[in-house]
Parts: sequence; C-alpha cells; structure tokens
Amino acid sequence: MDLAVLAASFLPILLLELPDKTFIATLVLATRFKPLTAWIGVGLAFAVQCLIAVVAGRLLAQLPERPVAAVAAVLFAVGAVTLFRGAAKAKQAGQEARSEYEAKVGAGRSGWRGVLTCFGVVFLAEWGDLSQLFTAGLAARYDDPVSVFVGSWAALLVVAGLAAALGSTIVRRLSVATVSRIGGVVCAALAVLTALEVVGVPLPV
Repeated sequence: MDLAVLAASFLPILLLELPDKTFIATLVLATRFKPLTAWIGVGLAFAVQCLIAVVAGRLLAQLPERPVAAVAAVLFAVGAVTLFRGAAKAKQAGQEARSEYEAKVGAGRSGWRGVLTCFGVVFLAEWGDLSQLFTAGLAARYDDPVSVFVGSWAALLVVAGLAAALGSTIVRRLSVATVSRIGGVVCAALAVLTALEVVGVPLPV
C-alpha cells in the first residue's frame, strides 16, 4: 500500500464530502437510529460504492494512457467547478438536503434491520455522486487500486462518523462554504497536474 496514494485519495474525498449530502444524510439517519447503527449502515454502503468506483477506474485504465489521463483531468475539473459553485449556496443546499432525507427516512429500527435501512437509503441516494466519480478518476490515474479504495473509504467513514457523533455541533460551527472552496482548490490542483501529464510534462507524483 502506497501512503502517498492513500493520502491523495483521502484528503480530496474528505473535503468533497464534508459539505456534501453524505454528511447530511448520516446526520439525519443518526437522529432516527442509534448513531452506531447509522454509521455501520452508511459505511457498508460506501464500501460497496468505493469498490465499484475503483473497479470502474481500473477498467478505464486499460485504455491508452493519455485518453485515460484526460478523462481523469475532466473528472477532477468537474469536481472543482462543482465545489466552487456550491460554496455560495452551501447553507441553503444543506437545508434542502436535510429536508429531503427526513422525508425519505421513516421510523427508526434496531439491529440489522436498522443497518440495512441506512445502507439502502445512502446507497440509492448517493449513487453516482461526485465522490464516486472522483474515486474512479483516482483509480484510473494511480496504479494502486487498494490504496485508492482504502483512502476513499476511510475518508467517507470519517465524514459519516463525524456526522453520526457530532452532527449538530459541526453543522453549527463548520463553515461549509470554506470547506467547499478548499476542496475546490485541491480538485483544481489535481486537474492541472493530470492535464500536464496528458501533454507529456514529467511530474514527481
């Protein structure tokens, strides 16, 4: 496992998901179920999604190197634009997402029924979201699918854990717009680095 690739997967996904619906979804689920139940269900959903994204990225990597790098650069650029645009209306989007998930989630259940409910809500609602596309781009760019999977999943588990344990406190104190802008800068940097690879500029990473 390459720690550099793991970190390159962990940090951008963490910054992508803190201001995203993932955090809000877990927060809502943790109010309807026990926090640990919500975290396990959400974590399992993210494990499956990360695995699918990594497999898709490795399939993409079988294509010629430059087209693959170009696709990855576009994915990173889309992430940057999405985060910068979302920063201005992050608070309103968070409130809308919370209302959406509260409407989807019924009464809390205990045990594995609760875990499965949380799994289903997040797996269906978050399918094909930005972090999954970003993970696929990372898996295509780096020839280390295990590190990409572990880094991406760990970031999602951290976000879900923060939401389940400290959700309301973080919502009050966290500047979602600032996190979005930081994430946008990271995504833009990855887009530029990958674009330089496309045109043949040698890079140390």
